[in-house]
Amino acid sequence: MTEETPTGSTSTTPFPAVLTRRADAETCADPSSVMTLLGESDATPGGFTSYRSTFAEGAVGAPAHFHTRATELFFVISGSLRVLVGEEITVLDEGDFLAVPPRTPHAFAAAPGATADVLFVFTPGMGRFDYLRLLSRVMRGEADPKEIAESAERFDNHYVDSPVWRAALAASA
Repeated sequence: MTEETPTGSTSTTPFPAVLTRRADAETCADPSSVMTLLGESDATPGGFTSYRSTFAEGAVGAPAHFHTRATELFFVISGSLRVLVGEEITVLDEGDFLAVPPRTPHAFAAAPGATADVLFVFTPGMGRFDYLRLLSRVMRGEADPKEIAESAERFDNHYVDSPVWRAALAASA
């Protein structure tokens, strides 16, 4: 796409603008969270995937995992999110931002005693909406959990064991 800039020159954009109205956004829900799929541009270099997740109190968001190609960005809109990055656990509160680079093990859950509303962005995008739909079906018991493991390469989502994360979850149970 070529467009004119305010100065009258032209520039080439890698993909068209993406607009998702709240009323039109697809949602995926499971017993402890709702994911609102906001925008995805995975067909172009430098694309992205963005969604918003609201976590109920005590919700476990994602076990320890890493991405080989994507950077995952977190912005806490409200509430508190407990996050593992490498071997360190921290709590992100309203207004906090975190960028997790590729190949860095991480995990997240609502902080103990809190709910969380979080904006997630992945760059580059990789058709992750299909992963979120699958995850929702698994969490609701409508799909086999082995489908998640079988999709690791397709969605660049690789689960790992984290004794630190397991201990933190067990301590707050």
